[in-house]
Amino acid sequence: MIEWIKQLKTAFGLAFLWLVCLIYYTQGFRSFVWTSISYQLKDELKLSPSASQFVFSVSFFPWSIKPVYGILSDCIPIKGKKRIPYLVIATVMSLVSWLILGVNASTRNSMWLLMILLTLQNLGSAMADVVIDAMIAEAVRFEKASFSGDLQSLSWLSMAFGGVCGSLLGGYALDHLEMHIIFLLFSVLPAMQLFSCGLVKEHSMGCGDLSEFSDSSDSYHLNGNANYLDEDISLERKSYFGARKRKKNKKRSKKSQHMHRKAQIQNPGMDKSLPLLWFRSLKDATYSLCRAFKQPIILRPMAWFFLAHVTVPNLSTVMFYYQTEFLKMEASFLGTVRVIGWLGLMLGTFTYNRYLKKMTLRRILAFAHICLAFLNLFDIILVSRTNVQYGVSDKALVLCGSALSDAVNQFKLMPFLILSGQLCPPGIEGTLFALFMSINNFGSTVGSFVGAGLASILNISSGSFDNLLLGIVIQLFCTFIPVTLLFLIPKEATGIAS
Repeated sequence: MIEWIKQLKTAFGLAFLWLVCLIYYTQGFRSFVWTSISYQLKDELKLSPSASQFVFSVSFFPWSIKPVYGILSDCIPIKGKKRIPYLVIATVMSLVSWLILGVNASTRNSMWLLMILLTLQNLGSAMADVVIDAMIAEAVRFEKASFSGDLQSLSWLSMAFGGVCGSLLGGYALDHLEMHIIFLLFSVLPAMQLFSCGLVKEHSMGCGDLSEFSDSSDSYHLNGNANYLDEDISLERKSYFGARKRKKNKKRSKKSQHMHRKAQIQNPGMDKSLPLLWFRSLKDATYSLCRAFKQPIILRPMAWFFLAHVTVPNLSTVMFYYQTEFLKMEASFLGTVRVIGWLGLMLGTFTYNRYLKKMTLRRILAFAHICLAFLNLFDIILVSRTNVQYGVSDKALVLCGSALSDAVNQFKLMPFLILSGQLCPPGIEGTLFALFMSINNFGSTVGSFVGAGLASILNISSGSFDNLLLGIVIQLFCTFIPVTLLFLIPKEATGIAS
């Protein structure tokens, strides 16, 4: 382990390695403070479960527009730099939000002010996540590509370690510290992150380099890979000679555009202004992204992952209220539950890589949803109090359900990550992958809105859980809806890149 770290340090530098680990650790450690937010909404603001779910849904919306941050940092450098300035801006947004919440009590006690600051904080966290991913991609592409897997593994380990520490300490902090102290303590991490940004050096770029993304986008427009974007190979064979003629025309067009750009770089006067160059880069990047995404082989799988979230109501906030108010579970125990959830996530990753990656994605996703439906029975048993009749404790049921559900959800996430990587065409991998993640996050946000709506319709509120059992039963049946839509996933796709 020590030798492995030393090799990475030699390859990328200590400052860069520290920044990567710190940002990913902070992402995992967020559970430390978001547990407190849940109690703030429930105990201090006295919000209903549906209102709390609404606040969380709005607050996490910035994670649904991650491609915007990627395109901005790619196309609009700040003082000639594309990464560190945006990382500084993102860190400041996160830091300021937690400092205000820690210092000003009125912001903590107002639902709208709290929601605005939490949204600003998530905007900073999501932007930092996109920028550090781009920095990792650039580092392994231009410096030490052989260490790409090692650097990604270190990132995931840092986030998992942060999640375990945050979950363990979050429950303890709620029992022993005041709410504003928790917010101020967490602000130490973005403060360290802001300081660390100054330790990493980034080379400035010239105006001519702004065309790099545009060039790669145009290259993709002209030379789109049919293996990614065409499902019918027989049609390609029938139009072989026509394709050769088009290919020659495309090569001539590409050469003409390349010469035009070269002339522009040599004669900057051809570009009227820097904003115009920015606008052209943004337009090319957006067009390239939309053109790739609307292809059926990309659009259909992403539609499934979106619908898999939207069609299943998310009742996690309602269950949090039930566990704390009706079952009287303390914060320290719920922190332990989250630790078990992180361990379950690691178990799911290991199980998938060891036993399931050769299985077709359709079968894996169907298996995951059937298991999730089975795990809904744990909640049904808990809410109906059937476990009490057989001497099974509430805590044991919650611990087992949390570990297993997080492991099964990882079975869904791994195919998503693998399929996304397989579908990304050359030239726009990073931005398109950010779009895939945003679709997944946006689907989760909409699923939370659906869950809040269901709780409101069933009149489930703090202290009134009479209809909670009916809500869980509805959730159980909705879990099977994505199984009927699996025709949207490529039939022969597996966890091994073809």
